[in-house]
Amino acid sequence: MSTLQIIALLIIVITLIGVAVGRWPWLRMNRATIALTGATALIAIGAISLEEAYAALDLDTLTLLFAMMIINYNLRRAGFFQIVANRVIHHAHTSRQLLAYVIVASGVLSAIFLNDTIVLVFTPLVLDLCLALNVRPIPYLVALVTAANIGSVATIIGNPQNMLIGVASGISFNTFTFYLAPVALAGLLVIWLVVMLVFRRDFGERLVKEPSVRLRTESALLRKSIFATAVMLAGFILGFPIPLAALVGAAILLISRRLEPEAVFREIDLSLLVFFGGLFIVTGAIESVGLSDQLFRVARPLAEQGVAALSLVAVVLSNLVSNVPAVLLFRPYLPAFPNPMQAWLTLAMSTTLAGNLTLLGSVANLIVAEIAFRRDVNLSFTEYLKAGPLITALSLTLGIIWLTFVFG
Repeated sequence: MSTLQIIALLIIVITLIGVAVGRWPWLRMNRATIALTGATALIAIGAISLEEAYAALDLDTLTLLFAMMIINYNLRRAGFFQIVANRVIHHAHTSRQLLAYVIVASGVLSAIFLNDTIVLVFTPLVLDLCLALNVRPIPYLVALVTAANIGSVATIIGNPQNMLIGVASGISFNTFTFYLAPVALAGLLVIWLVVMLVFRRDFGERLVKEPSVRLRTESALLRKSIFATAVMLAGFILGFPIPLAALVGAAILLISRRLEPEAVFREIDLSLLVFFGGLFIVTGAIESVGLSDQLFRVARPLAEQGVAALSLVAVVLSNLVSNVPAVLLFRPYLPAFPNPMQAWLTLAMSTTLAGNLTLLGSVANLIVAEIAFRRDVNLSFTEYLKAGPLITALSLTLGIIWLTFVFG
């Protein structure tokens, strides 16, 4: 290895460790600032030129993320997610039913509105619900976040890594959903069974009382947000470019007489956009200095052996460097695999399901744990381990069997 490669490798390793852990010791930095700092350092040492760094930015993915943030904010402000939560409360009469409704609501909505968004909105609602019904919140929080992760595997817009794969692979929205929605549905059933088994002492047959929930909705904005979402989904289904369809839905919501633009843009998660931009440049530098060829010289022979082997490599890599960087590392090589579509779908499935392995496995997990902690509910690492690995193993096994069968 050359001196440049050694220095670049050191910067990349330090950056990816910071991204995986979420911070650097003694510094007030998050994943976004770590990724941006690492990217800047790689440009400064010449591992990637400024022009190559600009070219490494995936504007389709960034546009899709930006548009989804606008749509999600409008739905949240309009009270859409509160209405869903109220329906869950109304129809659940036992703790087992309540668990099932939490899983279904979290999984289905995550497939459309991003898993991180769903857990951000639903975690406080689930905590309030458990308090009102006098039930222990831990099983429901575990179910909420694992369902958000598994449900998001069903569509291209379910999570950030799927967005990357959808844009890079060119797989249509319908095709992606056709192959991976069954994996998501089976995974949601797995969650219900595992949580019921692991936390069986928390579930009885007693009826739960329906607490009064005060709904705060903006009717006009709600109708408009649902219309914009329907337009976006219609665009996906009809085969329009995915970033464009999402951007049209977002643009509809920006045409407003009541809602100030500043109120919308304040809710844009700039950190997430910066995080992605930094990672695009870091992975671009990995390719630029030739490190990715050396990495995949070792991993590729195993990864090309089929669905199970690729899933194993992806799960390990996702838990080492996080799922989005894992996808970015795989991205240049999957088109040359024996069956590229199978490989892309396997990567989407395995990197998403890998997020349920531990509490540190995905950003959604950390969001739930942090919100719960602020409310004096401790979803600890060990508490999560009671169900997370088993859910991951079973859902991943079913996914491997399914993709092997349909591409057999």
